[in-house]
Amino acid sequence: MQTYTLQMVDVTDATFQQAVIERSAVVPVVVDLWAEWCGPCKQLGPILEKVIAETQGKVDLAKVDVDANPQIAQAFKVQSIPAVFALVNGQPVDQFMGALPESEVAAFVNKLIPAEEETELSRLLSAGDESSLRVALELEPGNAEVIVALAELLVTEQQPQEALALLEKIPESPATRRVAALARTGSVGAEQVAAQLTQLLDTAKDNEADRQQFVDLLELMDDEDPAKAQWRRKLTAKLF
Repeated sequence: MQTYTLQMVDVTDATFQQAVIERSAVVPVVVDLWAEWCGPCKQLGPILEKVIAETQGKVDLAKVDVDANPQIAQAFKVQSIPAVFALVNGQPVDQFMGALPESEVAAFVNKLIPAEEETELSRLLSAGDESSLRVALELEPGNAEVIVALAELLVTEQQPQEALALLEKIPESPATRRVAALARTGSVGAEQVAAQLTQLLDTAKDNEADRQQFVDLLELMDDEDPAKAQWRRKLTAKLF
């Protein structure tokens, strides 16, 4: 069985930014704040090292001597040690104080590990380019977030029909309606919306295409805009 060398680093006030904040954008980092005089710290330390080594590189461990690095302790507002914090993307996501048994430490650490497919999917979504989103779609063909993101990108690339076809694969939602409206109406400036709605209002009752365009233009309006509700009422009055 192949053994894994734990990715552990002694962090100082000077190296914290790179070793913890920047590193946590790659993998979760568990920060162990301890001191030489702290008996419970010496009990917890080996447990943390063992549990994190068992993640096979999916979590890193950063050790901070609070006596030598008071700025880090102050940043975490530490009042007692051992104090353990988990960081992901530069932000604390979980913590505990005191020396916990191995089972509880393992539960704390293992919660930080995303499923491999979720990690890859998140990375592809964050990339946001067409090739990345198409790979994400292959991983999860029914993922609504991926489909909406790709459809919106296709609209900007003047491929509205493919965008609409993608949106038909998932249930309707406010997000799908907005992107579908963009695909059907194209780029319409805010100053043009009112003029187009006025023009379409008289024909929307008897012309299905005009009625759909009217509804699409409403989708492009901000929900907080009082004019949106007014236009809806006008359409209802015309239809009924």
